[in-house]
Amino acid sequence: QYQSEHNFDKQGQVNKLLKMQSKANELKTFYENNGYLTEIHVLDKDQLDLTTQNFSALEDKFGKVYTQYSLHNVHLQYKWVMDLATNPLVLQAIIAVLGPNVILLDSRFICKYPASDVPHKSNVAPYVAWHQDIRYWGFEGGSVTSVWLALDDVDEENGVLQVIPGSHKLGLQEHGTSAIAGNMLTSNQEIPKHLVEAEKAIQCPLKAGQMSIHDGLTVHFSEPNLSNRRRCGFVIRYVPTTAYPVDDPDRPRSFPATVLVAGVDTFNHFTNNAPDNFSKIF
Repeated sequence: QYQSEHNFDKQGQVNKLLKMQSKANELKTFYENNGYLTEIHVLDKDQLDLTTQNFSALEDKFGKVYTQYSLHNVHLQYKWVMDLATNPLVLQAIIAVLGPNVILLDSRFICKYPASDVPHKSNVAPYVAWHQDIRYWGFEGGSVTSVWLALDDVDEENGVLQVIPGSHKLGLQEHGTSAIAGNMLTSNQEIPKHLVEAEKAIQCPLKAGQMSIHDGLTVHFSEPNLSNRRRCGFVIRYVPTTAYPVDDPDRPRSFPATVLVAGVDTFNHFTNNAPDNFSKIF
């Protein structure tokens, strides 16, 4: 049984929104200079508990082998997932960096389970290779912004996200096929090691209920989860309404789950697949 409504602490939520609004310019400046934001508080304890409960129900229904990567675009199916993707604190930060007119492009739960929960295929622990999200999505007119909303504490031990600050300013980099088994990217791509300034990488540890944000051109990766703890997050992609997909015969793309979540869309590059029970608040 899924619970679809978050029991918001209304005044607490309002106070957080006002605080974030006052910091919008600061967030935007840091994001433009560095290509990421991190440790942004989103879910309070009650909201996090409810989200964890709802996700556990999906684990029970589908099994952990499935839920580690295959819960894709379920924001159209479950209201509680749509509530996460349109949480006011999430959208406030996204609007700060993308502007007022925003489309929810895609979502996916990504979980790195300990081997005791999901045995590693061929005894290879899954990881995410160095890459740029824009290489996969292929947009012009505006970049993709990705959110990692942590359902679990994330640290060095269980495969924390690492980013290279400022790498988004270098443009699209060469990507090849990963030579190391276990890459969770569906295209098995990676930026060749000689092009990655790994010594400049910083870690983005999060507490459950916090989020990080990174630009589609920001170079990033995450190591395997070698701990005995789950490392699960909700990954949400947003684009400004000015963005449009680039045709690539080698990588056909479709966007069946796009939703206008803030502002207005005068460009109509994407279909608005908003569920009947969704109402914009921005």
